[in-house]
Amino acid sequence: MTLLGMRTTLDIPEPLLEEARRLLGFTSKTDTVIVSLRELIRRHRLDELKSMLGTVKLDIDIPKSRRRPPRAK
Repeated sequence: MTLLGMRTTLDIPEPLLEEARRLLGFTSKTDTVIVSLRELIRRHRLDELKSMLGTVKLDIDIPKSRRRPPRAK
């Protein structure tokens, strides 16, 4: 995978970064930060989806949609 990014200087507490790196099993600080940010974004998106649970009305006949037409022999 090719990553196009920018160099950025961050002041991250060393113990925090080291614990995250150790828990994730990485040797690279960059990989640790990238995976951590992706996970944060994924969790936030899941929370947004969960908050919409029951608010979207779908007019679908679920049993009908699960029936498959008979196979041709």
